[in-house]
Amino acid sequence: MPRNQAPATSLYSGRGHRKYLTFAERQRFLDAARRHSRPAICTLCLTLAHTGCRLSEALALTRSAIESEAGFIAFRTLKRRSRAIIIREVPVPPALIAEIDVVHGHAASTRLWTFSRSQAWRHVKDVMRDAGISDGPQASPKGLRHGFGVHAVRSGVPLNLVQRWLGHASMNTTAIYLAVMGDEERSIASRMWRETDSAVIVVP
Repeated sequence: MPRNQAPATSLYSGRGHRKYLTFAERQRFLDAARRHSRPAICTLCLTLAHTGCRLSEALALTRSAIESEAGFIAFRTLKRRSRAIIIREVPVPPALIAEIDVVHGHAASTRLWTFSRSQAWRHVKDVMRDAGISDGPQASPKGLRHGFGVHAVRSGVPLNLVQRWLGHASMNTTAIYLAVMGDEERSIASRMWRETDSAVIVVP
């Protein structure tokens, strides 16, 4: 493996750069997406952030994949080895489905977004910049996917559900999100800091 290349099962690059959006960055990204002047870019960004789907999976969506009453979006996952098509259902907020209904209508066979992959990637990057997110591996559609995984695990979603929602073939891939520090760990650390700060340090 090259010196600067991190393992695939890492949330940091070989140069030590974070690959996922933090909670605060996700919130700023969502706010910036909602402020965008083009509704289609807004719904694309919201879909990526709320489902953790791959950019190509989002661009392949048609209105028939949106299950309004059941409250989920059905994504087609292509398994590379068997070439079999697997459908995974990802629950989403009702407000996202309502927004998609308003912006994209109800034509079942029409793709929701007509952007090319490169155009969609640039739109996401533009919203990242509007949100004040520093450039780096995390400021990308893949950073949104990792951010979704981190947020789901920290919200108490069982790992097997996160695996299913993200379409991971192996639980080992999903388990990388367990390594991110959560609220409980920060609380323990803060107690340690308080004890350290209250100690009297004698300098000879």
